[in-house]
Amino acid sequence: MTMLAPKSDRAPRILPAGDARVGAPAAESPVHSMFGIRFNDVNRDEFFALVDQRVDERYYGYVVTPNVDHICLKERDPDFRAAYESAWLVLVDGTPLLWASRLLGKPLREKLSGSDLVGWLCGHCAKKGHSVFFFGAREGVGAEAAQTLKAGYPALKIAGVYSPPFGFHLDPEKNAEAIRIVRESGADIVFVALGCPKQEVWLQNHGPSCGAPVMLGVGGSFEFVSGRVRRAPVWMQNAGMEWIWRLTQEPRRLWRRYLIEDLLFFRLLGRELMTTYGIRRG
Repeated sequence: MTMLAPKSDRAPRILPAGDARVGAPAAESPVHSMFGIRFNDVNRDEFFALVDQRVDERYYGYVVTPNVDHICLKERDPDFRAAYESAWLVLVDGTPLLWASRLLGKPLREKLSGSDLVGWLCGHCAKKGHSVFFFGAREGVGAEAAQTLKAGYPALKIAGVYSPPFGFHLDPEKNAEAIRIVRESGADIVFVALGCPKQEVWLQNHGPSCGAPVMLGVGGSFEFVSGRVRRAPVWMQNAGMEWIWRLTQEPRRLWRRYLIEDLLFFRLLGRELMTTYGIRRG
């Protein structure tokens, strides 16, 4: 489904190749490095201010929100790792990473997960007049998410909604069509819900062509906003137990990720601790 607003005459300025073509690290915010990733230490209001600046200046940048699974995947997937290195903002997603940052003496102030940012940012955009585009997810889900948020924030400007066909990124014509739809919408901010690592790699490779100054990889957030999938209770999120909730919701899809693949995180954390505190292996 596609809904388009009148074409905007504003186009983003793309940074030259010699100056971090797809989004330089945000010099405007404090940065803490851990697990080979540059985290931007910002709270919600500071994030909004950075987004406003990008929209006003029309420079392109994309936002990623790493969690434990992303930390582990980065070790196995060089394309995903490169996408993270090129991101404009890297915001911590997940209580376990907040705990790890404190343990490593690099405390991050606030968890800013993609699932929260969709609603928070739409509320901010409704006040500021920024337009938003919902890209990705299953057919109909993005439209439902957009309608839910529009009902909550009547002033929100919906530039468009588009759910590209499965595998579109592998077909040059379908990929070009998806880019054209986003670009012609004139959106200020685009939520990209393609799942990890597809969305991050796509944002790095094709985001600059979409014409929006700010794009965010938000995973399954449209499913949560639309109400098709229930999110974990807040107490479980704050206790670092959201993964347990998700595992009970989709055990066949997620059991291997959480119970096998993500165990790598403990080895990576141990390595970070030894590096940070100068501990040598015996």
